Order: sequence, then structure tokens, then C-alpha cells
Amino acid sequence: MFKTVFKISKMDCPSEENLIKMKLYDIEGVKQLEFDLKERVLVVFHTNNEKTIEKAIGELNLNESKLSTEETDIVFNETQTNQSKLLWIVLIINFAFFVIEMSTGFFSKSMGLIADSLDMLADSFVYGLSLLAVGGTILKKKRIAKYAGYFQLTLAIIGVIEVVRRFLGLEALPVFSTMIIVSIFALIANGICFYLLLKSKSEEAHMRASMIFTSNDIVINLGVIVAGILVKWLNSGLPDLIIGIIVFVLVIQGAFRILKLSN
Repeated sequence: MFKTVFKISKMDCPSEENLIKMKLYDIEGVKQLEFDLKERVLVVFHTNNEKTIEKAIGELNLNESKLSTEETDIVFNETQTNQSKLLWIVLIINFAFFVIEMSTGFFSKSMGLIADSLDMLADSFVYGLSLLAVGGTILKKKRIAKYAGYFQLTLAIIGVIEVVRRFLGLEALPVFSTMIIVSIFALIANGICFYLLLKSKSEEAHMRASMIFTSNDIVINLGVIVAGILVKWLNSGLPDLIIGIIVFVLVIQGAFRILKLSN
């Protein structure tokens, strides 16, 4: 057994963690992965040559560098844990609020809510692909990643086009009260996800890392709430369009990361 340590500069949330997991678990000989998102460090326990692992990580373009490789006597217990159950709970919460925010965003004419709904959908894809990586075949996993990535990318591009159209045209103001109320509920939902992940941090590094991912969602929810307040205060739809375009860009970046898995 060998232990190889990588420094991965662009690995700062569980989205990148899941991409790396799905990429490396395709490689025979990889036994265990340990992530430290705060320090952006990945530890790989493997029985094969580390060059294969280094090449696979390099294909994700996350600005990686190998720090060390050494032999180790560690032995892993490969029995399953309750991680999948927690992932299912978080996935269902995120997908439910995708539906809620998409529908209320459409009727309230809020691009901020629509964009946040797609961010929730992107989260659902990440957790769903993580679950598929456990139980599905490599071919199935990559095919689902391809479809999910293109679907997410298409929706985000349509959203950006709609933001530009609304910016150039004369649209009615979004319903600020709906923006604020729905975002508060989404904030509570993400707070529940954060609490569930926080409870498991002493058990699994992956769940501890997932807190960072959920905390990003909390920041976006707060951004939409602030945008709703500014819509009312300034009597302008511009704050809603600004938060919408910011979140759409984040969703597009996530889509490209998912698409890398289908290569």
C-alpha cells in the first residue's frame, strides 16, 4: 500500500471533491481518499503507480501538484456507512427547493430565485452523482454525468439570456416579498442540511467537507434576500438581475466541472 499526498489549489468545496472521487475511483488500485478542503490537500491510498493517479487528477485542471509518496501499513475496513442515507436526505431537500424556487421565481418574475433554484439543482446533481458513483457502473456514471452537465448548462445559458433580455427591456418589477419569503425558507432548508452535515463531521471527512458546499448555498440565499430588500428600497429590478447573473455564472462553472467526468 502507498500513500500519495497532493496539493490541489482549486479544490475548495465538495463539488471538486466529488469530481475527484468519481475520477479516481475509475482507477484500479485506489483504495481510499482523504480530503482536507481547508488546506486543499488530497491523500490517496493506493496499490498502483501514482503516475496514473496524477495524470487522472491533472485532467480535471484543478492546479494540482504532488507533495510526497511513501509506503504505509494501513488497512481499511470497506464496510458501508450511513453516508448514503445522509446524502439522500440532502439531495431530496435540495431538489425540493429547486422545484419551489423555480416555480415561485417564474410567477414572481425574480431571476434571483430562478438562478438560486438552478444552484439547488446543481447541488442535487453533485450529490446524486456521488451516490451513483457508489452503486453504479463506470459507464452509467459517466453517461449520467454527461446528460446532467449539458442539462444544467443549457438551463443556465437560457437564464443568462433572460437576464440580458430583462436588462435591455422594460419588465415589471419582481415581487420582492416573494423573493424574501422563499429565500428565507431556502435558507432554513440549507441550515438544516448544514446541521445534518455538521453532526457527521466527526465521523467522515467527506461529510465535514460538505459543510463548505452548503455554506456557499447559505451565502447565495442571503444574497437573494438582500436583493429583494434592494428591489423594494430602490424601486428597481436591477439588484435582482445582478444576483441572478452571479448565480447563473456559478451554475455554468459547476456544469463544466460535471461534464469533465464524461470524458
